[in-house]
Amino acid sequence: MISLSGWIKDLREEANVSNFALRAPMGWNSWDCYGAAVTEDIVRQNAKYMAENLKQYGWEYVVVDIQWYEPEAGSHEYRPFADLCMDEWGRLLPAENRFPSAAGGKGFGPLAEYVHSLGLKFGIHIMRGIPRQAVHKNLPVKGTDKTAREVAKTASICVWNSDMYGVDPHKEGARAYYDSIFELYASWGVDFIKCDDIAREMPHEEEELVMLSEALRGCGREMVLSISPGPAPLNKAELFKQVANMWRITDDFWDKWELLYDMFQRTENWCTHVGAGHWPDADMLPVGPIRQDYGKENWTKFTEDEQITMMTLWSIFRSPLMIGGEMTGFDEFTVKLLTNEGILNMHKNSRHAHQVFRRKMAGTEFIVWIAVSAEGGNYLAVFNAGEEDATLELALAELEIYEEINGKELWSGEEVTAKACMPVSVKKHSAKAFYFK
Repeated sequence: MISLSGWIKDLREEANVSNFALRAPMGWNSWDCYGAAVTEDIVRQNAKYMAENLKQYGWEYVVVDIQWYEPEAGSHEYRPFADLCMDEWGRLLPAENRFPSAAGGKGFGPLAEYVHSLGLKFGIHIMRGIPRQAVHKNLPVKGTDKTAREVAKTASICVWNSDMYGVDPHKEGARAYYDSIFELYASWGVDFIKCDDIAREMPHEEEELVMLSEALRGCGREMVLSISPGPAPLNKAELFKQVANMWRITDDFWDKWELLYDMFQRTENWCTHVGAGHWPDADMLPVGPIRQDYGKENWTKFTEDEQITMMTLWSIFRSPLMIGGEMTGFDEFTVKLLTNEGILNMHKNSRHAHQVFRRKMAGTEFIVWIAVSAEGGNYLAVFNAGEEDATLELALAELEIYEEINGKELWSGEEVTAKACMPVSVKKHSAKAFYFK
């Protein structure tokens, strides 16, 4: 009988996750823009842009999202039961027509080497489990006398993608399969793994998640483990802290105000679980040009004010920050949004962030968050989630501040002094962020 609690205890002792990924990761992911269709030249051009324009602000991960092993992938849609590229042990390989440097069995090694040469880190998306194609061919599991068919859990499937079966932790050879794929990824120089179909309610995947995490931590190379999709169940928070560095608290987040509005409740629910090495993930930032695979450039539908709200909330909460747009197409506003040093310092230094109140009044809705700064002082974020521009007369006593405060608003740079009461004027769907010493 496998003891899940015993596994977690062993995992905690073998690899203290909290000593890794001490800051919420910041980077770029190809999904929002290219879906399953990203190619090597696109990854390289975005890596080059990040190195030249964003690296100095802390942005560092370049992540290739789903189905890099599917030669004919061409959009955000999946081709059911498509032929996949894999080796003789059922381990998926980059499609060489899309990633030419993978030819000759090199895998993602050359692309990772290029990303590393820019001073950045390289990541890939994987699906939970073992390819159905490997199971149907009954390929051997590397390092064992078992086969894919013997370790697969064929009743455990993803409802939105047909590539994989689950791996049954109770079967001999199951752990060896996960050991083999992380051995491969380590040899390529991978720094970040986004594992999909494993973060929602997990009646039969929970033990597989623990086994996967244990295999990754034992591969000999440090890799961030990000799990998705959400919403992750809140009652599994302590499990996620032990086995992953990031876990999605939402389904795919897109450029719709309704989804952004919903994130206030999600972040309030999860704020007590944010900390070094383990980060509740509000998902990617759909900024700039996104959805490029539909034949034309599709700019984010978020207004500039809504993007300010998103960046402010993600930063005071300390969600991972993963850019979703094609970076080479950014305009001046988007660059300023992602390189505001005051906001990024808040993302780095915010501690114990939480909602102070959420108040509907006179046709609008104000939401106020506060956090301690690791460098001393406090951060304050005031959001107008209503449909009218409005002013909040913020009594400092509600923040448990009883003396004069001096600081600045981080988006405008405006110096601010207040005593007893601070009027804060905020446009609809926008935010202001303050740092006070």
